[in-house]
Amino acid sequence: MTDTSSSGVIFAIKRYALHDGPDLRVTVFMKGCPLSCLWCHNPEGIDPAPRMITLPDKCVGCGECVEACPKNALSPGPAGMRRNRDACTACGVCAEVCPALAHEAVGRKWTVTEVMAEIQKEIPFFHGTRGGVTFSGGEPLAQPKFLETLLQACKDLDLHRAVDTSGHASPATVSRLARHADLFLFDLKHMDPAAHRRLTGVDNALILSNLRLLADSGAQVALRLPLVPGMNDDEENIRRTGLLAATLPGIRTIDVLPYHASARGKYAKLGLPYPGEGIPPSLPDSVDRAVNILQQCGLDVRVGG
Repeated sequence: MTDTSSSGVIFAIKRYALHDGPDLRVTVFMKGCPLSCLWCHNPEGIDPAPRMITLPDKCVGCGECVEACPKNALSPGPAGMRRNRDACTACGVCAEVCPALAHEAVGRKWTVTEVMAEIQKEIPFFHGTRGGVTFSGGEPLAQPKFLETLLQACKDLDLHRAVDTSGHASPATVSRLARHADLFLFDLKHMDPAAHRRLTGVDNALILSNLRLLADSGAQVALRLPLVPGMNDDEENIRRTGLLAATLPGIRTIDVLPYHASARGKYAKLGLPYPGEGIPPSLPDSVDRAVNILQQCGLDVRVGG
């Protein structure tokens, strides 16, 4: 029987998701990621720990949060409320007492029971489709025990299970979780090791090895190429990506994901500089070129995911 008392850190649960796997999905965003991609669309998912943020534009300076904070982590300043990150434990008391909703939690600990209660609300919408649950992030493989238990709990309800991953985890973790997932949405960010490290902070050797491991094991894998102008959209990288994909057993399709800067507001909200500053959006001609190159490698190509 599935142990639903185990817990992990989640920063969002998205309902009615249409681009995170087949048909209608519930997407569970798990916190923590070993990569730091320059174009990351979910910066709130990189840090594995929950944290609190303050929105200066909403703060009215009433001081309720200062009085209520059990760790004395908040104090008024000329630019609004200041938070001592070393003292703050992300308990959420400031958000509970703030009348202006100026404090927000970025992630919190959830039990499997709590997550499954949210998922079960959506089950009626899956009837007659291949819809189900997608675990994303961050990097869901960074919380392997929590993820495994969630996957088992979804199986108990006969739900389709997808894992959206960068593939950066131990081979043992990948092998174990492959037994519990129906689909892996696997991003190939760059084929060159040095470029991959420069753009994401990690080498790609482990990622490519785990991709081969999944393909050889018979796991269902949906490959995806995030197409980022000036980063990985050159002909050589696209062709190398396509040629690798064409050698993997069971894989004949790849999704091209054009870049857009929609996450800029998230960085501002978190008080972080936007690392993708200067990256232009993907142009239709560039996307078409990538599609043509990948098709020449013998792949079926879709735009979007």
